[in-house]
This record gives sequence, structure tokens and C-alpha cells, in this order.
Amino acid sequence: MNEYLFSYGTLQKDKVQLETFGRLLKGSKDTLYGYKLSTIVIVDEDVIAKSEQEIHLLAIPSEVITDRIDGVIFEITHEELLAADGYETDAYKRVKLQFESGREAWIYVAS
Repeated sequence: MNEYLFSYGTLQKDKVQLETFGRLLKGSKDTLYGYKLSTIVIVDEDVIAKSEQEIHLLAIPSEVITDRIDGVIFEITHEELLAADGYETDAYKRVKLQFESGREAWIYVAS
């Protein structure tokens, strides 16, 4: 059974996908309302090596319902979802939310 994962940051990068999943992912654009983006400094050297950046985006809940995050929902396997868990640091937690399209997908938000 396939999983759906929403990305608004480095998981959209080809290098991160190839090194994390061993392939390039296919997905479609979507939007999440009620959240906004912040930034975080990553110190995990493996994540920095894959993403080639120390500053990463971080989704945080917003009290403004019209705040939004644009990104991509990727169709992945359960094993790839676990690989994504391994890529993300403790600053993130994975939750399932509903997106503008009506689809439900996993997303990494602030812990």
C-alpha cells in the first residue's frame, strides 16, 4: 500500500531523494492551510551533507486560517516513509493532515 508524503522543503531536492530513497519521486502540487513556515538550524551532519544546507524550513501551526504552505505530495512506499523518518531530525514529527485537494498525506511539522 502506498503512502502520501507532503514536502515543503529539502525532500523536494533531487540529491536528497536519490540519497534517501534511491530514486526520484513523482508528486503533485498541493497546499496546506492553517500552517506557516519557520526556519531551523540543522546540526546533523548527515542531513547537512544530503541537503547541502544548514537552514531548513519548519512547518508550525498558525492561528490564521488563511496562512498556507505550498509544496508537493509524493506517492511513496511504506519503506520509503520510514527512510524519510530517518532523514528528518528530532525537531520534526510526522502527522497526517488534509490538504487543499482533499487528499490526506503525512507531513513533518515542528515537534
